[in-house]
Amino acid sequence: MASPVLLVVAHGSRDPRHAATVHALTARVRSLRPGLRVETGFLEFNAPSVPRVLERLAAEGADEVVALPLLLTRAFHAKTDIPAVLHEARTGLPRLRITQAGVLGPSPLLNAALEQRLAEAGLSPADRPTTGLVLASAGSTDPEASAVIAEIARELRHTGWCAVRPAFASASLPRTADVVRALRADGVPRVAVAPYVIAPGRLPDRIAAGAEEAGADVLAAVLGPSPALARLLLTRYDEARVVAPGAMSA
Repeated sequence: MASPVLLVVAHGSRDPRHAATVHALTARVRSLRPGLRVETGFLEFNAPSVPRVLERLAAEGADEVVALPLLLTRAFHAKTDIPAVLHEARTGLPRLRITQAGVLGPSPLLNAALEQRLAEAGLSPADRPTTGLVLASAGSTDPEASAVIAEIARELRHTGWCAVRPAFASASLPRTADVVRALRADGVPRVAVAPYVIAPGRLPDRIAAGAEEAGADVLAAVLGPSPALARLLLTRYDEARVVAPGAMSA
């Protein structure tokens, strides 16, 4: 029996770098598991849309799909948008079994991807005791999502950084520039900003602008198609497959 198709569900963006990064990530997933069919669908702005991909898969005779939200936290898109799109697809494509996988975070693999980007930006483990880290996420109006970012920052504090504080590019406060300045005011010798986002776009650009405005010493790249993130997508796919039928489909 063929494995279920992995459908990576991305938000989409008017910024062409977003879709390019998502496709690079899914290409890395394919390279890690040859033979697994991996498709990409977008909620808005980019093509193909999630409904169009599901219609095409059904027309080609696919039996089962695991829809994996390319999201770091459980917020509006994971709780409302994506379930609504998948519910409509199930109604219109009753022969196609669709399971919604869990969101990506939190996960040690995300932390590993973050650390890789910081290392690429020039920080070594020896720099951590004198470096304050700003964990900069896109931001959300959902308190659960904001709480997850704050908890990740607390966990990272125990990995050697002299301080780790969360920041948000939208919805929540504080902003990246404010946290950089606060760390400076506390006497932190070096400040690094780590974007906790997957792909480039308007909000990651806002994080970068805040880091530059406040004079951060180091700005890491977005997580992008890192090997650890690609492995995490396969982990969430495998987890969804072992859930009892229908348990994650509602």
